[in-house]
Amino acid sequence: MKKAIIVFLLLLSCSVQAQSSGAFNVGEFFKFRIHYGLVNAGYATLEVKEATKNNKKVFHVVGNGYTTGMSKFFFKVEDNYQSYFDKATGKPYQFVRKINEGGYRKDQEGFFNQDANTVFVKDYKHSSEKTISVTEEVQDIVSAFYYLRNHPKVETMKVGESISIDMFFDDEVTKFKLKYIGKEVISTKFGKISSLVFRPYVQAGRVFKEQESLTVWISDDENKVPLRIKASLAVGSLKADLEEYKGLKKPLVLKAD
Repeated sequence: MKKAIIVFLLLLSCSVQAQSSGAFNVGEFFKFRIHYGLVNAGYATLEVKEATKNNKKVFHVVGNGYTTGMSKFFFKVEDNYQSYFDKATGKPYQFVRKINEGGYRKDQEGFFNQDANTVFVKDYKHSSEKTISVTEEVQDIVSAFYYLRNHPKVETMKVGESISIDMFFDDEVTKFKLKYIGKEVISTKFGKISSLVFRPYVQAGRVFKEQESLTVWISDDENKVPLRIKASLAVGSLKADLEEYKGLKKPLVLKAD
């Protein structure tokens, strides 16, 4: 249960590039219900706000994840992830990671210097600071989600093709790869929706059964809404479905019965 919740909260933000004319705008809100097997394990939310950085208006996304019910009794999760990124380029300016996962805590803030290709990381728990070199087009874990939703290749990808980006997480840059599987109409609480299916490449071993254990469905429309995530774990399975949404840039397209 512990690993299932943490994995989803990390990978939700990577599931599926973001420009002001793209798939989202200020006011967009998603809420996901997370199941571990048959158990309702918790919820995760993402909300797009607006802030000012370097005397310009930027997107400010706030992500929260938490366990509920008996899951909260056995393993309490309260995670807060935030990202400030440019409306035109999608490049991140700042990230916040404040988490409490069964007593495991992190309280960090990072500041990106796009000219020097560095991140200045402040660790409030350990009262430490350090500057880390990164790649030119790096994303943080939250900005990556919004960056990919508007990626120009999404609409023209062929089955089997992949998108790769550099992502900064846990004080290092990792390569995140997303493979296009095809199209599928899925049933949701809002109705039937045509979706694009992707498979992120993940590390096999302690949590996932194999490298391609995670599958993501996003709406095949202008919004590119994340609808569902499934994962085969080393122990059990994880599923997350979109429970609530508001503030979409365009109406969500439903299929007629």
